[in-house]
Amino acid sequence: MSALSRESRKSIPVSKHIAPVPPLRQSGATTDQTEQGQRGFPSVHPVSPPSAVPASAPHNSISQLKTRHIAMIALGGVIGAGLFVGSSAAIAGAGPGVLFTFVFTGALVVMVMRVLGEMLIARPGLGSFVDYIREGCGPRAGFVAGWLYWGFWVVTVGSEAIAGAILLQDWISLPVWLVAAFLVMAIILINLTAVGVFGEFEFWLSLIKVVSIVGFCALGILYLCGILGGHPTPLATFSGHGGILPHGIGALAAVLPTVLFSMVGCEIATIAAAESHDAPRNLSRVTRTTGTRITVFYITSFLLILSIKPWNEIAPGQSPFVLAMDVMGVPGAAILIRLVVLSAVISCLNSSLFVTARTLRNLARHGEAPGMFASVSRTGAPRTAVTVSGIIGLLAAFSSVLAPGTVFAFLVGATGAVMLFIYLMIVIAHLRMKQAAQTSGTPWSFNSVPLFPAANYLTIAAVLIVVIAMAIDSSQRMTLIASLSTTLLTALAWNFIPGARNKK
Repeated sequence: MSALSRESRKSIPVSKHIAPVPPLRQSGATTDQTEQGQRGFPSVHPVSPPSAVPASAPHNSISQLKTRHIAMIALGGVIGAGLFVGSSAAIAGAGPGVLFTFVFTGALVVMVMRVLGEMLIARPGLGSFVDYIREGCGPRAGFVAGWLYWGFWVVTVGSEAIAGAILLQDWISLPVWLVAAFLVMAIILINLTAVGVFGEFEFWLSLIKVVSIVGFCALGILYLCGILGGHPTPLATFSGHGGILPHGIGALAAVLPTVLFSMVGCEIATIAAAESHDAPRNLSRVTRTTGTRITVFYITSFLLILSIKPWNEIAPGQSPFVLAMDVMGVPGAAILIRLVVLSAVISCLNSSLFVTARTLRNLARHGEAPGMFASVSRTGAPRTAVTVSGIIGLLAAFSSVLAPGTVFAFLVGATGAVMLFIYLMIVIAHLRMKQAAQTSGTPWSFNSVPLFPAANYLTIAAVLIVVIAMAIDSSQRMTLIASLSTTLLTALAWNFIPGARNKK
């Protein structure tokens, strides 16, 4: 899944993985049988670790995704419109120094993934990463993390649907809202069928993005080596227009949130991995390698772009990839990138709905959402959660057309920075759980975080640096305030959930 960057969410015109708890049912369960056995907001006892299920089980959701699905989803999940288009704003704001922000945010994402993977593998069976937050930081924190995560991705469903409809307007002469509705309904149908269908669809969409990035990098290297003709001057192009930091070091802080939000979504790979044939092995692989590979993709791409096209000739809203390909003389560059961006948007729409449904299902299993959302079909798809999340995402899409300056602006602002708080809770939960294990002498079977606990404290500091950067930047300050307000209100709402006091 790729998460649409915050910049892309805000720029929509007016008219970039929560591992679900495996289903607890016998092989002959009826369609849409609820796992709670009751409706409303039931008080639920902790779910015991699920037993192993044979990979051949035909209707079990955890055995429908293949290793190739996981590998491609992990690589392509974060490559979205924020990379192909939204990144131009960061380049224009910081110049070549934007690469430093990619290194910083890449290191942050790598550490979050390492922390997440270590918890999932060392303490298997708790459920999604929200359950690990619940274990390490308390039930209120788990409730807040779950609903914030669901809210972020359900708004992203609406944003991506409108973005996809706008991209299709040149080819389809229909109103934006109608095309957006068609896209959401199509993605709902894909997610309602079976997890394997989602995996196959997402595999090919991710493959398009990954092949496009690799192809672009290959062409860029050939061009800079003089093999494609022309007279490239990479060093002069890169640093000859005001230096590496043309706007000073302060500009890096200003673009830091934009760059980070273009890389959000790596954790979706853990959701998909948990529903695969070999979940432990795939979880280990994606959490160890995904963050690093994505960071290399981003840094390599933009190093080549800034060596081919001067940074001061890249305006916000333009695709730096198209501009670089025009310099290299690649025919049809604009239409090629447009098609890649469209595939990225649809991919993000698909994975966003996937993750919102799993999050809602997880909340229901803990009595923090109506019990009907815990139901699954014979194919393992949480149909009620998929349908309701898709409809709410569609309403968010309609609000961007009918009330862009009020309702939609509120939704984007209220969820714009919540991923920062979720990442912060993940790192704190890992810190507390591992320290508790060390204190009690409980075995901790998997270690992938170097320099513990110093690495945790450094990651927490990095997240706080991004928060401070948003607070300083007047264009992002209101988003931070709105997201903080949403977090506080969600924490208060926990007091009104039946049985919440018994979980304290």
